[in-house]
Amino acid sequence: MAGMRGLRDKPVIVTGGGSGIGRAIAGRLAAEGAVVGILDINGQAAEAAASALRETGGRASGYEVDIVDYEAVARAVDSFETAAGPIGGLVNNAGWDKAVRFVDSDRDLWRKVIDINLWGPLNVTHVVLKKMVKHGKGHVVSIASDAGRVGSSGEAVYSACKGGIAAFGKTLAREVARQGIVFNTVCPGPTDTPLFATVSESAAGLAEALKKAIPLRRLGQPDDYPGIVCFLLSDDASFITGQTISVSGGLTMHG
Repeated sequence: MAGMRGLRDKPVIVTGGGSGIGRAIAGRLAAEGAVVGILDINGQAAEAAASALRETGGRASGYEVDIVDYEAVARAVDSFETAAGPIGGLVNNAGWDKAVRFVDSDRDLWRKVIDINLWGPLNVTHVVLKKMVKHGKGHVVSIASDAGRVGSSGEAVYSACKGGIAAFGKTLAREVARQGIVFNTVCPGPTDTPLFATVSESAAGLAEALKKAIPLRRLGQPDDYPGIVCFLLSDDASFITGQTISVSGGLTMHG
């Protein structure tokens, strides 16, 4: 059975690929025949995810990387490219948050949220994009959040970062279009991941309330996202750029 065009043998980096949505994306990419580089601050999780993919016939390698550290990102990306060839795809997936009302938060929390959710993707994209420009092609998908489109109580700084990531992608889509590089953003709605569990731990009943608000009557699952991400990384989406797509079970609907 044919897969999505252009993914087979394409080297693709997935940040935060050791767990949750990132791991699901890495798994689908490997199934489509891509060569996957998993970057994660948890090196054991990155290697475990890569090892699991290799055991099922996939091609994957794991790298322990804090995406806030530009030089560490550059080393890992260089290592992956040396092993796998010119990087054809990037998934900016790594993220983190802690639910706190803005007036109750402090600058240390702001700094951590901005470092991981904004500076991190800037670092990774800067390193990878220079290589894509050199090779004259590439697909980038950033995982933002519907919090960045419609807001989310308790996630003011996170929402600011995610809205920024969508705007960042639109601008780069314009800047590098003539180099054959496309940028798109996927915005998950509330998703049943370890991060969601930590964000919502202080809000009893939040998950059930969200299920009632979502037209499809459930939280997202990690496996709900790899299809759209892999499509946007494939040659089937080569004429799609600068777009922001919500995957939220209908919780948000944008025309």
